[in-house]
Amino acid sequence: MPATLTESKIHFHFLEGGAFNLSQRLVLKSFIERLLKREKKRLGELHYIFCTDDYLLGINQQYLQHDYYTDIITFALSEPGEPISAEIYISVDRVRDNAGQFKSSLKREMHRVIFHGALHLCGYKDKKAQDAQLMRKMEDKYLTLYFSR
Repeated sequence: MPATLTESKIHFHFLEGGAFNLSQRLVLKSFIERLLKREKKRLGELHYIFCTDDYLLGINQQYLQHDYYTDIITFALSEPGEPISAEIYISVDRVRDNAGQFKSSLKREMHRVIFHGALHLCGYKDKKAQDAQLMRKMEDKYLTLYFSR
């Protein structure tokens, strides 16, 4: 049975300047839960926080000592072997820019980034070329599954 808003372990937060139309939220939450199950991970609690470029830059500088814009930062809050709990920060500004650059819709690019954060929590990396190639393959797999339902 799909989770209801009150039961869901996945939460979407929209900070000032980070608002956009994220439709079918219950369907998306259920899909993220299935993604984690397919990857053999247990779900604790996920918080997706949608924000601006400047907000995410501040987090990048303060916590990661990186002085550049990024589309996503994922903070795992659980220990290995425990159910996955995390905060996933997404810059709506950066995703919008990337959608234009990659000639994708904002909706599709946003879902790619949402799934990207979940895949990081499943152990997928993207710093090395080979890892990034696998990450992109997994993003594409879950995008296809999500949009073909």
